[in-house]
Amino acid sequence: MGRTIDPVCRLCRREGIKLFLKGTRCDSPKCAIERRNTPPGMHLRRGKPSEYGTRLREKQKLKRFYGLFERQFRRFFELASRSPANTGEVLLSLMERRLDNVVHRLGWMPNRASARQLVTHGHVLVNGRRVDIPSYLVKPGDILKVKEKPKSRTGVQLNLKNNPPPVADYLERTSNEPPEGKMLRLPTRQDVDPRIREIDEQLIIEISAR
Repeated sequence: MGRTIDPVCRLCRREGIKLFLKGTRCDSPKCAIERRNTPPGMHLRRGKPSEYGTRLREKQKLKRFYGLFERQFRRFFELASRSPANTGEVLLSLMERRLDNVVHRLGWMPNRASARQLVTHGHVLVNGRRVDIPSYLVKPGDILKVKEKPKSRTGVQLNLKNNPPPVADYLERTSNEPPEGKMLRLPTRQDVDPRIREIDEQLIIEISAR
């Protein structure tokens, strides 16, 4: 599985919004975009972005917020485009159903990168079976648990103890000890993470359908 090894704060500065790639650090004065809200690189005078550039930036925001590369994004877009429902809303629903995103939104890990690591190392069980694929799509009724091992639960319990965030409406945190959660229903457009909810998915569809 690929991962970004470059400074992730540069991604926020490039997109001009907080992507919350470093958890609680993004809410502190150390946030790079708070200290220097300019795109990385040489600060040349930039003209008005083209229509293509505007659409591209929306697409990049979505990909970077959920931690996807282009090949992964194309697979989700193809799944969404085959649905009879609104393609943009289905795409966002698929993003929310990713296992690493569900683990993060249950409050088990402070950001999606650490949630992805928890999943990849095999610490998460779905319906009693180990799933180590971050892009696994969780279905309504699925029950998620963390393995009954101290190594698996230490980080999760610490995050839940310090400042457990509210859980999305389509999820339920059934227990903190042991960490357990459940997907109640399919996520809708209103269930998208509030920090990325203002994204214009129609622009993403227009550039991806080319």
